[in-house]
Amino acid sequence: MHVLITGAAGFLGRALAQRLMPGRPLGRRAVGQLTLMDLAFERAAGAGVCQRAIDMGDATALRAALAERPPIDLLFHLASVPGGTAEQHYELARRVNLDATQTLLEQGRQQVVRGGAAPVFVFASSIAVFGTMPAKVDDDTPARPQLSYGAHKLVGEVLVNDFSRRGWVDGRSVRIPGVLARPPERTGQLSAFLSDLIRELAAGRPFTCPTSPQATTWASSLPCVVEQLLHAARFDPALIGGERVLTLPTLRFAMAELAQAVGRVHGTPVDDLVRWAPDARIEALFGRFPPLRTARAQAAGFRGDADLEALVRGALAPPEPPGQGA
Repeated sequence: MHVLITGAAGFLGRALAQRLMPGRPLGRRAVGQLTLMDLAFERAAGAGVCQRAIDMGDATALRAALAERPPIDLLFHLASVPGGTAEQHYELARRVNLDATQTLLEQGRQQVVRGGAAPVFVFASSIAVFGTMPAKVDDDTPARPQLSYGAHKLVGEVLVNDFSRRGWVDGRSVRIPGVLARPPERTGQLSAFLSDLIRELAAGRPFTCPTSPQATTWASSLPCVVEQLLHAARFDPALIGGERVLTLPTLRFAMAELAQAVGRVHGTPVDDLVRWAPDARIEALFGRFPPLRTARAQAAGFRGDADLEALVRGALAPPEPPGQGA
């Protein structure tokens, strides 16, 4: 099986790639070749892995790189220009978030036109599609994005559905919440403070949180989201009526509850370390998340972190060793 991951040098992409090294099982098949795409890579690839340093916003270069590879069996499209950066750099975000998604989907269409099989296309969407949320969110809540990033993800979902309807890809779009804990380097994500809170308090360092203690959000640990992406590649949408857009199960919690969970797991005096300094914009974007029901995804076999302590442990867990299976 040939697997392609875009955004493979990113926080989530690196963790997913570790689980999909050649020879690993995924469902009833094994990974034979793994192609990784991103702007740059820090280290050389192992046997059976092809790294392609490429600007996903360069449609000509992307089409050429895809033409060089064997037919794709499974594609994880993780590459994106996220929230804050997308707001500041409209043209870059459009090229990466919209045009590259279209180019990748067209690759599936061309593969089918040539007589090949439609690739499984796992699209990393985002809870940013919801924008300002009602008193509760469930599978029937309409998407009303308030940032370009969320609008781009919603367009991607529509395209994945349409290409799937035509039989050109076997698509599934998964709306991913905050993923913790991201590395300290900045990538333009306005929600980075959540990862900083866990990292700093776990290390016993003081932290100023840009929300109130009672602000509520949704988030999952990195290992949890990797497992959800792998499940997205394996499950059959026909089992849930052919639905191809799913909001992933995640935890809802107050910021003070997250801080206390860090203290319990890591044994640090968080009450003495954390200072609350609400920022109106951050609180509006990330501190007013309502109760969430993800019945459709749960019926399809998706699972979230068991509790906040499990999230905190997973958030700072070392990468899984290569010997573990997918």
